[in-house]
Order: sequence, then C-alpha cells, then structure tokens
Amino acid sequence: MFAKDGTSVIITVLVISVLLAVVGLLIPYIWVSYLFYLAAFLLTAFTLFFFRDPDRVIPNGDDFLIAPADGKVILIQKVKKHKYLQADGTQISIFLSPLDVHVNRIPASGIIEHEQYFPGEYLVAWHEKSSDLNERSEFVVRHDKGTKIYFKQIAGFVARRIVYHIGVGDHVKAGERFGMMRFGSRMDIIVPNNVSLKVKKGQRTIGGETILGIIE
Repeated sequence: MFAKDGTSVIITVLVISVLLAVVGLLIPYIWVSYLFYLAAFLLTAFTLFFFRDPDRVIPNGDDFLIAPADGKVILIQKVKKHKYLQADGTQISIFLSPLDVHVNRIPASGIIEHEQYFPGEYLVAWHEKSSDLNERSEFVVRHDKGTKIYFKQIAGFVARRIVYHIGVGDHVKAGERFGMMRFGSRMDIIVPNNVSLKVKKGQRTIGGETILGIIE
C-alpha cells in the first residue's frame, strides 16, 4: 500500500524511469545502457519504498497517546506554560530519516481545536530551532477528558512538502492517518502534566502503534 499523497510523485518518477530505460535501449554501448537501466530501477525502487504506507495495529483504547510518526525520539523536555495548552507540560520530538515511513497519524482521540500552517526555513530537522523556524503545521486536539494535545509537522533540510487533511472541528481518532512529510522531517508533541509518559529518549517509535503515554 502506498500513500495517496505520493501518487503524483510516484507517477512522475515512473514516467522518468521509463524514459531512462528507453534511452538505455537506444544507446549502442551495453555498459552505458546498463547504467541507465540501473538508474531507472533505483529511482523507482526508492520512490516506492519512501511512499509505502503499511497498515498498523492501533492500540484499543481512547486514553492512549499514540506516536504520530515512525522515527527516533531525539528530545524529551519540560516546557513552561505552553501558549495553546495554557499549562506546563512535556515536549516529545521524533526525527524521521528518509528511510522511515512518512505517513503521519493522529496522536490522540478528540476534536481538532486549532490548525495553522507556517511557511519557513529548512534547517536540519534535529536542529533545536527547526521547531520554530522551519516550514511547519501545528494542531491542537482536545481529548474527551478535556486534555489538550499539541502536535506539529516540521519540514527538514530535505523535506520540502508538508501535507495534511484535518481542520478545526474535525472529530479524530488516535492512530488515524492525517497527512505526511516528504524526505526526512520531524514531529513534535507537547502534552500537559496529567499525561503519564511511557516513552524514553532514544526510543524508536512506530506511528499508530507505539504508546507514548496515557491521558489520565
């Protein structure tokens, strides 16, 4: 299964790969032809690999904070009086390499209360200032218990395209697909202190499956 947001890229790459193969057929030197065939194969293989969208087994329960992305937890830190949560909390940052699945998922069930897109720079995703300076989109979901969860898609140095399909007023379920980031990026989640965290720095996460915490 492939991400629907990658359809146009996949089609474009397939066309380019076919053209490369045709050029290879027309070249009289076998070893040069093989280079064109190899380029066509590698380009197609990487594109299909990058835009893969595997099904996930979502934990059964409405109070789980679920990882919104595949990747590595590179930061867990306390934050003071977050502007949207209006409370102290904890930030969790997940870095996605170009080899990770880039389809993003909803971290908690509830209603979307805030959604905003920001154009920006393209610092490497693990840079401490990338969260505030890079191209990004941010959301707040209010859980049925009243707890607000803030999450953010952040474009990296390579990723130059953020896509999402949710807006204010939408009812969402933890683990549902909501968008993607292309070619290396980062996800930030900020939760208030009534969320009991079950994740550690350096841990690998699986979007839609890994439990980051429990909303109490």
